[in-house]
Amino acid sequence: MKEIDILVVGGGPAGLSASITAREFGASVILVDENDKMGGQLVKQTHKIFGSKEHICGVRGLDIGSILETRIHTNKNTNIHEKYTILSSTSCIGIYPKESQTTHLRGCPEVKSQKFFECLTVRGEELITIKSKAVIVATGASENMLLFKGNDLPGVYGAGAVQTLMNVYGVIPGKNVLMVGSGNIGLIVSYQLMQAGINVVGIVEALLGIGGYLVHAARIRRLEIPIYTSHTIKEAIGKEEVRGAIIAEIDTNWKEINGTEKRIECDTICLAAGLSPSCELLNQIGCKMAYIPELGGWIAQHSQNLETSVKGVYVAGDVSGIEEAVTAMLEGKIAGASAVFGIYGYKEAKNLINKTLLDIEEFRKGPFGEKARIGKEKLLKI
Repeated sequence: MKEIDILVVGGGPAGLSASITAREFGASVILVDENDKMGGQLVKQTHKIFGSKEHICGVRGLDIGSILETRIHTNKNTNIHEKYTILSSTSCIGIYPKESQTTHLRGCPEVKSQKFFECLTVRGEELITIKSKAVIVATGASENMLLFKGNDLPGVYGAGAVQTLMNVYGVIPGKNVLMVGSGNIGLIVSYQLMQAGINVVGIVEALLGIGGYLVHAARIRRLEIPIYTSHTIKEAIGKEEVRGAIIAEIDTNWKEINGTEKRIECDTICLAAGLSPSCELLNQIGCKMAYIPELGGWIAQHSQNLETSVKGVYVAGDVSGIEEAVTAMLEGKIAGASAVFGIYGYKEAKNLINKTLLDIEEFRKGPFGEKARIGKEKLLKI
């Protein structure tokens, strides 16, 4: 049993930022992450993250995780929990709100109740119980898959899995890849595949146009990769593994148009179909949920300071709505400061929350922040 102020679940940009912020206010923090290296999805991002230097952008994604982790260890407000600040290769399997009752004087009828959380984590064969006053859930998101014939064949991957294979382990997924989805991830991974000498035979997009940043789209255009807009994948061809794919045009109602099928020769199908918040832990805690399509689907209801319906439980990053790495770090800062304010009521923490809320509002004013902005507005009306 380890007793601390704040437990942070998830070592991506949001969780790391939350840990740094909380520790800057002197709170004792334990960050747990199931991976052996901090950074979350950033560990496989070899491209530079857009944003200002103030938000640690303009550097490669894989470097951001290392920078943030270093900041945790070099924080001036060290404490007796330093040894347990980061628990890597550790899974959080359950969080349970508890309430303790104590009396200060013998014979005194006054009873003081104090809420805390009992968090169960597993590291190898060791069960570690963490008792905390607040919890920040920054578990990120999982990849969406698509329904089509043959989608369970070897050779069908999520785009994130392809990035992990190539950029983390140095393994190529195949020689001829069909990309499904032209959002930022689809465009970035297509470019990285070509850089690695892998042929991208085409990009399939259901929308009328490319969905990612123009800078990424321009790279794809220069490489002359065919882009099939208003198309969908209908079937993966092969018996033991992917040998090709059938794509078809779709109308404005997203229905396939008969007679428009095309066969694409490929040995790999890469799906960049978006992300869904990984909110299983929040469901288990008992947080009220809401379905907000603009934020990726089901998320825990939360306030502007990122506190959920369960007092003392906060969210940050993609688990609170799918956005960019910059907003994940900013939300981590808000969640960390909010958790500290909830425990100690520090005025400085409240000031930081207000300042960072303005930073996020400014960042979401751009065209690529509109979707998240609408989603958050919907959420706050619930």
